[in-house]
Amino acid sequence: MAAPSFIFSILLLLQLLFASLPHHRTLTSAADGTWQLLQKSIGISAMHLQLLRNDRVIMFDRTDFGPSNLSLPTGKCRNDPTDTALQVDCTAHSVEYDVFANKFRALTVQTDVWCSSGAIMPDGNLFQTGGFNDGERRVRVFNPCRTCDWNEIPNGLTAKRWYASNHILPDGRQIIVGGRGQFNYEFIPKNIVANKINLPFLSETNDKGIENNLYPFVFLNIDGNLFIFANNRAILFDYVNNIVVKKYPMIPSGEPRSYPSTGSAVLLPLKNLKAAAIEAEVLVCGGAPKGSYLQSLKGTFMAALNTCARIKITDPNPEWVMETMPLARVMGDMILLPNGNVLLINGAGSGTAGWEQGRDPVLSPVLYQPDYNIGSRFEVQNPTTIPRMYHSTAALLRDGRVLVGGSNPHAFYNFTGVLFPTELSLEAFSPAYLDAKFDKLRPTIIAPKSMSGIRYRKKYTIQVVINSDKVDESLVSVTMFAPAFNTHSFSMNQRLLVLGNEKVTAVGNSMYNVEATTPKSGN
Repeated sequence: MAAPSFIFSILLLLQLLFASLPHHRTLTSAADGTWQLLQKSIGISAMHLQLLRNDRVIMFDRTDFGPSNLSLPTGKCRNDPTDTALQVDCTAHSVEYDVFANKFRALTVQTDVWCSSGAIMPDGNLFQTGGFNDGERRVRVFNPCRTCDWNEIPNGLTAKRWYASNHILPDGRQIIVGGRGQFNYEFIPKNIVANKINLPFLSETNDKGIENNLYPFVFLNIDGNLFIFANNRAILFDYVNNIVVKKYPMIPSGEPRSYPSTGSAVLLPLKNLKAAAIEAEVLVCGGAPKGSYLQSLKGTFMAALNTCARIKITDPNPEWVMETMPLARVMGDMILLPNGNVLLINGAGSGTAGWEQGRDPVLSPVLYQPDYNIGSRFEVQNPTTIPRMYHSTAALLRDGRVLVGGSNPHAFYNFTGVLFPTELSLEAFSPAYLDAKFDKLRPTIIAPKSMSGIRYRKKYTIQVVINSDKVDESLVSVTMFAPAFNTHSFSMNQRLLVLGNEKVTAVGNSMYNVEATTPKSGN
C-alpha cells in the first residue's frame, strides 16, 4: 500500500501552528490575519497550482491565452499547429515558484492545460491530467528537481478530460472523475483494458445547457469508498466494484454548488484515528443560485449563496446541517489550516464562473472554526486589495501561510479597459497563528529532517524546540496535511489528519520529544 505525500505539523496551546522554516515578515498587520505581496507579476495567471515536496509550487494557466508576460529560456518555443491562439509561442504558460527564495522560473507545457486536474503521486511526482483541445487526453508529469520540466504522455488518458476531478487512492493510483461530457471515471496509471467506467450519477446531476456538475467534489472516506458530490447532492461510491453504496439527501433548497455555480468543499479534519469508528464530515460552502448562470449571460448578476452545508458522511442516517456565512461567496476557495480551521478565501459576491460573469469581489477571507458551536464558527479576516475572481487559486504552504494567485475572467490576457484585469501577482495571507506575539509558542521541528520513510501503524518521535517558559504537554498535538491540487475553487486530495500525541518528554534546552502514531491504513 503506497503512502501518499503528507506534511507534519505540531500545534501548541490555542492550537497554534509551528513553522519549521523561517516565517516571513508581512507588509500590513492586523489582529485577524496579514497580507504580503510576494510578486507583482510572475508573467502568467496562476489558474492551477500545486505545492511540491521541495517547497516549490507549480503553477500554470492555458496555452491558448496568447503570449504571456514571461519568455521561455533563450531560443525555446512551443510549436503547436492545433493551438487556437498562437501556433508558435515563445512565452511560458507554467512556472515553478520557489517559496522561500521568492523566485520563479519558466516551465514549458507542450499542449493545452486549460481547466485540467491533477494530484501528487506517492513518489512525490505531480501527475497532471487532461485539458482542452490537444491536451484533453494528455498526462503530464513533473518531477521535483531544480532543473526539471514537464514531461508529457500522449493518449495517457482513455477519455477526454476537461473540468474533471482527481483523487489519490490507497493503492497509490489516481482516480479521475467526470469532466465535460464525460459521465464516467478512469484510473492512472492504466492497469485495465476497459479503463472508462460509466458513472450514471454524473449524468443525473447534469443540468441541461448549464451543467452545474463539473469539477465534482471527491473525497476518500475512511471506509475506502469515495464521497462524490455534484450539483446539489452526493453519493458514497465503491469504485472497486462500481457500486453506489449510499445516496445522501439533497442539500436543503437544492441550490447548485458545482461549476459553473461554483462553491467549494472540504473534508473536515479526521480525528480519533485509533477509534473503532472514525467520523468523517464534509463541509460545502457558497455557490450560485438556480438561474444565476443564464442570468449572468444577459448581464444580470444574482447574489451568490451565503450558506454552508455540513454533513457527517459516516452516519447511518446522515442529514445536512445548514449554516450562514457572514459574506456570500461564489468561486471561493476552502483551505484547511494546520490547526484544523478552514479558510474561505477569494471569489465574488454575485454572478457565476465564466467569462465576465462575476461581480462584487469578496476581498475578506473568512475563518471557519469547525469545533465551535454553530452560530459562532465564522470570523471575518483582514481584506486584501486585489480582486481574485474567476480562475483564482490558493494553497497552504509549509510555513503556515496561504499562497494566493490568479484571477482571469477573460478569454485572453486582458489588462486594460475591463472591470477585473488579468492578475499576474502572487500574495500570501498569514493567519493570526503567525502573529509575532505567538513566536514563543510556535514549535520548530528539529528531527527527523525527512519524513520520506514514514509508514502506517508506526510510532514516531518528533523533536521540537518551544521557547516558552511553560509548556502544557496535554495541549501539544501533531497533525498531518496532504498538499492539494487547486483549481476552480476546489483543492483536490486536500486532507488533514489529527494524530494528537501519546507522550511529550522534555529533554532540555527548550527541546521536547513528541510521540505520535501514524494511521492504520491508506484509507
